Amino acid sequence: MATILLAIGLVLLVEGLVWVLAPSIVERLLEAMRDLPEPARRQLGALALVTGLTLIWIAKQFGA
Repeated sequence: MATILLAIGLVLLVEGLVWVLAPSIVERLLEAMRDLPEPARRQLGALALVTGLTLIWIAKQFGA
């Protein structure tokens, strides 16, 4: 449970920092994402999912 809370907290921290430091870049990125076809967005989502799971696994291996 602690790992899940840590992961969610880190996601919110990074998301918040991006919105605070560069909101116009985020808006341009979202606009560009809207222009991508749905299969490409799904592939990006799957890549983010696998990357996140891999990072969590690596962190657990180091004792986090």
